[in-house]
Amino acid sequence: MSTRSQRGGGGGFVGAIRADVQRLHGAWMEIVFPRQRGRGHSVMGKWKPETLPQKVGYHGWSVLGLIGLLVLYPLTVLGLATRFYAAKLDSTRTRLGIVGVTAVALLGWGLLTIAWGAMSYMSQVDIPIEAVLAVAAASGVATVSTALAATCTKKGGRAVTVVFAYPFAMTALFLPPVVAALVTPSLHPYVLDPSYEFAAWALDNVLVVGGINDYLRGNFSLEGAAYAAMWLGISFPLGWFLGTIVALANLVRPSE
Repeated sequence: MSTRSQRGGGGGFVGAIRADVQRLHGAWMEIVFPRQRGRGHSVMGKWKPETLPQKVGYHGWSVLGLIGLLVLYPLTVLGLATRFYAAKLDSTRTRLGIVGVTAVALLGWGLLTIAWGAMSYMSQVDIPIEAVLAVAAASGVATVSTALAATCTKKGGRAVTVVFAYPFAMTALFLPPVVAALVTPSLHPYVLDPSYEFAAWALDNVLVVGGINDYLRGNFSLEGAAYAAMWLGISFPLGWFLGTIVALANLVRPSE
């Protein structure tokens, strides 16, 4: 056991980081130069530069890759964590199937809608009919988004999973509470007000590049359905980001 760890570059946490960095850097070098990644036990061996221009280009590309690793490796760690929890959900989806996952989402949200509606008829709890409709609308959004995410994960390859499955999963997470809050004033302080504060922060700190914040402020107002549109717009880039870092984690540590 100890001999194997020493051959692999050391065991434990430090050894795992070293192996990950070597894989990433080897993949980076192989973009331009041949025979770079995983050539330790190859008959042909690792390609090495011979002429001065080759050495300058080789070492310059290597340094550029090391700088990029300062950014990429933390994302790789985040991707590994995301992949772990996504695998848990995917195993559930595999056992239940697309119809099963959709049925569970429909049952869960349907029971919540029925319970909410039943409470509206109880004399001791004054819940307006609009709140019941809000929960029903949120149920529909969550169920459809969950079904689309499960379908894209099962029927599509990695590209479809990254482009569609992860964004739909984020949509199933973000949109239901927003839809419910739009027609339920009592939920505004917990959903819409924080959303407004987040939008203001993003406009002042993130979307300042190219005057995007000025364009959005001049052409749109954050009210009504704009809240749902905002979180829909957030769910897709966030889903793409999570899908991309999972793909990066698969490059470093391929899943079984």
